[in-house]
Amino acid sequence: MMASPALDSPWPTSARESLFCGSFNIHMEEEIPADIIPVLEDPTSSVSYSHTIPKPPPVPINAYAGNKSIKRLSGSCSVPKETIDTWDKLFKEGCGADAYIITEGNSCIPAHLSVLTLASPVLGNFLWQSKVQNGMRYIKIPGVPYEAVYTFIRFLYSSCYEKEEMKKYVLHLLVLSHSYSVPSLKRVCIYFLEQGWLTKENVVDVLQLARNCDAPRLSLICVRMIVKDFKAISSTEGWKVMKKVNHALEQELLEFLVEADSGKEERLKKKEEKKVYLQLYEAMEALLHICKDGCRTIGPRDKVFKGSQVACGFPACKGLETLVRHFSSCKTRVPGGCVHCKRMWQLLELHSRICNQPDACKVPLCRHFKEKMQQQTKKDEAKWKLLVSKVLASKDALWPISGPRSSLL
Repeated sequence: MMASPALDSPWPTSARESLFCGSFNIHMEEEIPADIIPVLEDPTSSVSYSHTIPKPPPVPINAYAGNKSIKRLSGSCSVPKETIDTWDKLFKEGCGADAYIITEGNSCIPAHLSVLTLASPVLGNFLWQSKVQNGMRYIKIPGVPYEAVYTFIRFLYSSCYEKEEMKKYVLHLLVLSHSYSVPSLKRVCIYFLEQGWLTKENVVDVLQLARNCDAPRLSLICVRMIVKDFKAISSTEGWKVMKKVNHALEQELLEFLVEADSGKEERLKKKEEKKVYLQLYEAMEALLHICKDGCRTIGPRDKVFKGSQVACGFPACKGLETLVRHFSSCKTRVPGGCVHCKRMWQLLELHSRICNQPDACKVPLCRHFKEKMQQQTKKDEAKWKLLVSKVLASKDALWPISGPRSSLL
């Protein structure tokens, strides 16, 4: 199984040289002599037997141009295991090999020029430009372990690999797949790294490779992992080396860390605000409950209390009951005088702004505050409207947890 022909296109020489700079050194002694370039010609025997071959049917382009199901089928492919095994066997046995890949320690991997050219045009171009010795072409890939190069070439033949070898040399294979333009292998490397092969020790190295190898999703995952566990990762050898050779990346990661901390503080602040609005909403419910139905030992005058009552289901009822008792017996009671009474005044005004039935409402001073609204300034009115909207919005956070409550409107 080889790379898709649609993705295999030769690279310009300048782009290829800049890509390999810093990653690999590919040694080629001289240009290919013109007299040894193979030229494939049509066999003369095919002409003499052409009369025995029936004419092919016309290509059904127009008949199926608008059939979407045909297009989907043409994009699917099912390769039998036997076919994959055949390509894998061809690579391992090296039958009819016409090229050698030289790795560290001068180890050689036999290969087929036509297969490598189809699977990786970049690698094929370098092979075509290499020197021919005894009918064989040679290129050298230094700086990469023999096992990594072996796994890479094997993947070009059959898309097969051993998981242990893939895990051990995944970073080498990521660079090889990017440098030689093998997107299928690149996707495999990125997949395994994203699915749990990232560690505190290698995440900084993977981040740098992901950026150099154009893997934005993997790069983002690495950044998030570094920010999440910065204290442990900043003490690793990979971070220390990165600080010495890549100050710009270090500064960028520190900025990400500051931004993440700021965002965390902002989220905590918003969470606390939502908690306050939720408490106010519960207080509004408890106030309506006390004034309409009564609770335990407090309620409207026409309410007859029983000797034994079940526990109240309103969480704010107990605290509000104490506040109502204080408000009814406090000698100061004027707004701005007693702190507890001031809080009660504010709760009563908040209720009146939420309530849409002031004439039938049993909450004290509801109608009074409705009339008072008309005398307030636009600035105060805007503040109250904002508070009411946030309190009412908090009920969406309350209902999924505790179930539907009685409507305040």
